[in-house]
Amino acid sequence: MSRVLRTPGPGPLAGLDPGRSKCGLVLTDPDRRRIVTAAVLPPEQTWQQLIRWQQDGALAAVVLGNGTGSAAWQQRLQPALLVLSVEERGSTLAARERYWQLHPARGWRRLLPRGLRQPPRDWDDVVAQLLLERWLGQPLIRPPGLIEPQKLARTVKA
Repeated sequence: MSRVLRTPGPGPLAGLDPGRSKCGLVLTDPDRRRIVTAAVLPPEQTWQQLIRWQQDGALAAVVLGNGTGSAAWQQRLQPALLVLSVEERGSTLAARERYWQLHPARGWRRLLPRGLRQPPRDWDDVVAQLLLERWLGQPLIRPPGLIEPQKLARTVKA
């Protein structure tokens, strides 16, 4: 029996780094070249945001990391959205490195060796971006003026 792979139609993709207490979430532009929204949200707010994007017609599929908590998210999302699974192994460490590329260290943090630097905020949104990039096979542009995750979290109703 052959396995049929589903592929998303045109439009934006969401990247989701699932977690028990917080999730990383990003949304691409319709051409899938740049990140337009990024957030670190509690799971229920993440669910609400994904459904809102889908209802607005702005979501072709969700790229989901296959690590901790992914099975429950896949079950919850699949009736409403196309879910594409991607290998999550090593993404947290890679995202920490990418965080510092996106936000170069300032002040005393510049003095620390790269391997000892911890970002001053949760970086699950950067993990979600890396998962999307793995699935797409190309890097995504992340504009400097992007909404910071904490600001989006305040705008999403609990």
